[in-house]
Amino acid sequence: MPAQRLSVVVTRRLPEAVETRMMELFDVRLSETDAKMSREELAQAMRDADVLVPTVTDTIDQALIAQAGDRLKLIANYGAGVDHIDVQTARQRGILVSNTPGVVTEDTADMTMALLLAVTRRIPEGLAMMQSGKWDGWAPTAFLGARVGGRRLGILGMGRIGQAVARRARAFGMQIHYHNRKRLRPEIEQELEATYWESLDQMVARMDAISINCPHTPSTFHLMNARRLKLMKPEAVIVNTSRGEVIDENALTRMLRAGEIAGAGLDVFEHGHQINPRLRELPNVVLLPHMGSATLEGRIEMGEKVLINIKTFADGHRPPDQVVPAML
Repeated sequence: MPAQRLSVVVTRRLPEAVETRMMELFDVRLSETDAKMSREELAQAMRDADVLVPTVTDTIDQALIAQAGDRLKLIANYGAGVDHIDVQTARQRGILVSNTPGVVTEDTADMTMALLLAVTRRIPEGLAMMQSGKWDGWAPTAFLGARVGGRRLGILGMGRIGQAVARRARAFGMQIHYHNRKRLRPEIEQELEATYWESLDQMVARMDAISINCPHTPSTFHLMNARRLKLMKPEAVIVNTSRGEVIDENALTRMLRAGEIAGAGLDVFEHGHQINPRLRELPNVVLLPHMGSATLEGRIEMGEKVLINIKTFADGHRPPDQVVPAML
């Protein structure tokens, strides 16, 4: 007799190619509406399924894991970040957690540069002028932005994405600086022409642009707090395509409004989609709806990694992208 297929619950809509393959391999329950699952719906799914496939919009904390059924043995996250999952508690319950590392690297680095250029060259302001029909023609002092070539870029978090940002920024003629939990190997520093700063405060105070590329952990929450934001030069800009919680959003808003920071490009926010309304009023801020990894190619690759993790687990092996607490 054929082995019984795993019961899999997917919390959000995925690309059609990924959903089709899941239906071929597993006894899968897909999301029909793409609405975010309520906490009660998540709890029920965790009681019914062998495998849960959540996304960053699903908070799976200790209390929710406590409600999981005995069947649940794998949380195959659709995404690289797992700060929304209590990995330690899951492990204690005998539930494995996997993710999809490396897939979003190039796409997120592209978006980082897009935001950096948009802020420094005032692209949204120009776009708004054109869409309003109020443009009267070229003027020598209109929409004066800043040149990115020759400027100092400070990268906070020099993992895969931070290094991909560094390679792009170098191509634009920027000087690369970085702060990281661990210093890179000399050959990588040489390849990226990157200068390491052990002191984040000293780096922040000397940069023309800051790019946030570190994960959200207890140690990085509000890493860019009010005190540290005040160290930035008034003509500097900050870009965040990582996690909103790394920046104190209220402090950043106050400083942008006061002209103490020249501009910001934000793809992520401290409270998810609940954005400080005062940020929307500022002409020197570019806001995007968490689009950093939003390419069709990237989303399909993420799905393929999820499929491999589940299939490998179903075959009795450790998922290749298993997350363990020591990795966090």
